[in-house]
Formats: sequence, structure tokens, C-alpha cells
Amino acid sequence: MSDLDKSLIIPFDAPLNKEDTESQTYGCRQLNPDICKNCYINNICAFVSKDKICKRPSLKWRKKYKDLLSKEEKSNGN
Repeated sequence: MSDLDKSLIIPFDAPLNKEDTESQTYGCRQLNPDICKNCYINNICAFVSKDKICKRPSLKWRKKYKDLLSKEEKSNGN
């Protein structure tokens, strides 16, 4: 792996961050960020964006987000 900020590599199934939505993630949730077609694109990739938000997560992210949100709501008793 290249010289990526390892603190921004978030496991795909890690609990949600407050900045996560269906269309963006805090940090990078790619299994291998180096091969992401959006890696290092300014204001799209978490590694080069000031807010550390990935604006184009994988196509699988929307479903995973809903799953993680559901688990979070269940654990909070909602």
C-alpha cells in the first residue's frame, strides 16, 4: 500500500461515523484504497479532501450503510 494516512482507512463493516451517509463516508472504506478509481481525486477522495470525507464510496456502501444503521438503531433500543 502507498503512503496513505492509515487512520483514514476504515473497515467496511466498522460502526458508522457521524459523517457517514448513504452517499459518503468519513475516511475510506475500500478494502484496497490504492486501486480505487477515485483515489487521490481532490474533493472526492478522503485522503486528499480537507474534510476527510469520501464522496464516492463503493456501490455496495448504500446497502451496508442501511445495515449498519439498522444495527445501531436496534442496539440503541429504537
